[in-house]
Amino acid sequence: MEQSARRSTAFVWAWTIFVLIVVYLPIACGALAGLSKSRYFGFPVAAWSFDWWSRAIDSFEVQTIVKTSLAIALIVTLVGVVIAFFGALAFARYDWRGRALYQKLVLLPIFFPQPVLGLALLLWMNAVGVQPTWHTAIFAHLVWIVPVVTLVIAIQVYGFDPTLEEAAADLGAGRLFILREVTLPILWPGVWSGALFAFLLSWGNFPLSLYTTGADSTVPEWLYAKMVAGYTPMVPAIGTMSTLAAAALLLAGGLILAVLRWRAGRTVA
Repeated sequence: MEQSARRSTAFVWAWTIFVLIVVYLPIACGALAGLSKSRYFGFPVAAWSFDWWSRAIDSFEVQTIVKTSLAIALIVTLVGVVIAFFGALAFARYDWRGRALYQKLVLLPIFFPQPVLGLALLLWMNAVGVQPTWHTAIFAHLVWIVPVVTLVIAIQVYGFDPTLEEAAADLGAGRLFILREVTLPILWPGVWSGALFAFLLSWGNFPLSLYTTGADSTVPEWLYAKMVAGYTPMVPAIGTMSTLAAAALLLAGGLILAVLRWRAGRTVA
């Protein structure tokens, strides 16, 4: 029995290591390509240099697309979390006529292929006479990201005890006070997780941005354009920077959640 358990543990570790290698090896190759002094990547790397990183940081074009992507992602995160928060309460907290239909309609955009959804939004914008810019990309991202964030927050809502709100109401608290002091603090881990999802999904979104940004460009679009024509090692350099920034954001988000849970545990104790 003990030998069988050891074999199972060894298999799990071997499989985990294999998956990590498959997932992170391409990222590692991209990082090495951005650190190579030559224009085209070759292994082993003949000479190391941060020159392409420096060029990417100093490039006005790169600064412009980063600002555009950052603006889109931040606005999508702020607006999407607000819509998704109240949508998640309607999705999982309250029972009302039409709830089942609402749940199906909320999930529907997730199942559309993003290129198809982006093309449909572009055709709709042309039909109503809206000029595609990075502002219209915000709307396009919200159409697809809000359902995802709604599901993330709804997971937290399903574990919410409604008697806490009822107790606060019995003590004379108003609806806004209950929402601010009871509901939102309890659901905050789900809201924060949804915000991280919204930001990262919007930042790295290519299909919807490709169809709806018009003459503007985001980081994923720029990377694709440079891969098709005019490749430079700035492409893997910027890709590595984006990956590291996303990893840092996730680590910071996890740390904040851990601190909030620790403080909540101390408060209860």
